[in-house]
Amino acid sequence: MACALCQPCLHPILWQDDFCRVVLLNDADYPAYCRVELLAHVKEMTDLIPEQRARMMKTVFAVELGIREIFNPDKINLASLGNKTPHIHWHVIPRYENDRHFPNSHWGEVMRNSTTAALDPDTAERLAQKISAHITCALNTK
Repeated sequence: MACALCQPCLHPILWQDDFCRVVLLNDADYPAYCRVELLAHVKEMTDLIPEQRARMMKTVFAVELGIREIFNPDKINLASLGNKTPHIHWHVIPRYENDRHFPNSHWGEVMRNSTTAALDPDTAERLAQKISAHITCALNTK
């Protein structure tokens, strides 16, 4: 079976280099929900050399920071499961106390109705610029 993350990306790409990319899932219930995807088909973080692991996590943390600065969520969830897609990727999910699933995982039981909407193109572009700036800074520091 083909790996979904090795296929052309179906989501807007907010940032990409030769190592990984940041995609906007733009879930209507979770606006600004991003995924950081390793470009190479690698299953586990410990399959990467330490410098690559650090590079991946710097990128994940830069995405988290960009989301926090623009959207001020109550919490950020970071998840790397890969049970269905064994290809390194990290979910960066802004959470709010009034979102559909809070305090459960966003994959868990629904707790209430949602009144959110996907990001408009201008806000998505602002997020892309913020993430790009933070990643550039993070990758240029030791």
